[in-house]
Amino acid sequence: MQRREFVLTLLASPAAAQQASQPPAAQSNTPSTAPPGQSIRVQVNEVIVPVTVTDDKGRFVSDLEEKDFRIFDEGKPQHISYFNRDRGQPVVIGFLLDMSNSTRIHWKHFQEAATEMAHNLLPGDKRFSGYLIAFSQQAELLVNTTTDSELIAEKIRKLKPGGGAAFYDAIYKACTTRELVKGEPYEPRRILIVIGDGHDTASQKRLDEVLEVAQRNLVTVYGMSTVSYGFASEGEKNLMKICEETGGRVMYPLNNLYKDVSGYLSTPSDEGNYAYKVGTGAYAAEVASGIFRAVAAIAGEVGIQYIMRYTPSVAEQANPKTFRNIRVEVAGLPNVRIRARKGYYPANP
Repeated sequence: MQRREFVLTLLASPAAAQQASQPPAAQSNTPSTAPPGQSIRVQVNEVIVPVTVTDDKGRFVSDLEEKDFRIFDEGKPQHISYFNRDRGQPVVIGFLLDMSNSTRIHWKHFQEAATEMAHNLLPGDKRFSGYLIAFSQQAELLVNTTTDSELIAEKIRKLKPGGGAAFYDAIYKACTTRELVKGEPYEPRRILIVIGDGHDTASQKRLDEVLEVAQRNLVTVYGMSTVSYGFASEGEKNLMKICEETGGRVMYPLNNLYKDVSGYLSTPSDEGNYAYKVGTGAYAAEVASGIFRAVAAIAGEVGIQYIMRYTPSVAEQANPKTFRNIRVEVAGLPNVRIRARKGYYPANP
């Protein structure tokens, strides 16, 4: 209970509730559902830019004003037509779980983390919705869009890892097949949280395809890497690319946790996926602690974002097939780190 209350404090505020009751500045022209195989398309007449700002120690900077920001579209400064820094703004969150063999070692810990994250990010408030996609040999939508976190948690508790990894297909499915919430992607905005290592062995889609569909659907992708200390994943760079290009980031809860923990010995082993002998006690506690910190960090970032919008001129939206680059700056704070989507695809004329 204490963990859940801690993360929820990052998400709720009276100001956010007041904001949610107001009509959004712009609406998506998408239908309420998307037929299988078709993208949940967005008419990007007004560009939405969620922004996270942290200092040089990784702490959130949450007291900036609209005047502190500058947005550039293909190098040209833009007029910010909407600005919001309230906590707990409406959001639709897709939970994407890697159920391949690579997650077996610490699956129980990540299973608990995914359940905890669902409960914390979907507290039973209609402003917060979510859905669940699990992927191994295939990607499957297990729970469609709902405000009931227990429906998602119940499914997660029954999952068991095994098989390949259709990671790219899972991203594509998240952007093409689920029920929509009225007002997406402006209010609520769209988030994907991937728990996995980014490797892909079974998808029909390619990396460039799913990155484009994610950018066209204005989702921000976060990752909780399942790669353990002493291991590497061929897909690690791909997970990082998808997250960073869409304005998110990857958390590595199992990296550098146990280097000073008694019981984690650098002794080679022939026992399948285990590269090192591991102990119990302090080792298990460090795993749980690292994963919980990652849960809190992702939940905090989802709840503490600056949301800005601007409307490019008609000339700047000329070609819907051309990706347009965005750059966000904060005036007077040279040492901060800014995370925002790298760009967007204009709306069809």
